[in-house]
Amino acid sequence: NTVADKMMELRKAGEPDKLMYMRGRYSSTATDLLYGTLPKIYGTPNYFSHSAICAEAEKMGPGYTQGFFGYRDYDLAKTKCLVIWGCDPLSSNRQVPNAIAKFSDILDRGTVIAVDPRMSASVAKANDWLPIKPGEDGALASALAHVLLTEGYWSKEFVGDFKDGENQFKAGATVDEAAFDEKQTHGIVKYWNLELKDRTP
Repeated sequence: NTVADKMMELRKAGEPDKLMYMRGRYSSTATDLLYGTLPKIYGTPNYFSHSAICAEAEKMGPGYTQGFFGYRDYDLAKTKCLVIWGCDPLSSNRQVPNAIAKFSDILDRGTVIAVDPRMSASVAKANDWLPIKPGEDGALASALAHVLLTEGYWSKEFVGDFKDGENQFKAGATVDEAAFDEKQTHGIVKYWNLELKDRTP
């Protein structure tokens, strides 16, 4: 009765949206009744499937960057620098056995860098650990992108370059979009002007 009583309290207070339902892997009860029907009848838009943090989320990265909305694996057999950002491939992912089998080889031939606020199995084995504070991933990513651009470390073959060959990405300075000949990316200078120019480390 405790769960039902709390739910009724929210309904009577006119706050059904304060109920959030999150489900794990699929079953007929979790899918059809609890996930499919209950939130709609109750009146909350806040219900999330296992897929939102697993399968579908995994597809979004390559989907939006490469146009491939499907499962894929990484070329760990040839990896020389592995950056693990907010995940632990040794204990959670679609390819745990593959990551476990190849992790020590990566350490032998290269470097593993882990960006994670918590100590995980991957962090324990990594060469470098950046124990950022929770929620500061975006600040770190922006600072890294800022340095890559101001120091001229971007892939000119893929991204493009300034028409005059001079790097105009300077901290705090706005760049003329017409001065950059972009190739496979879209809006890098616009993003610099709107977000990155002031994001120094």
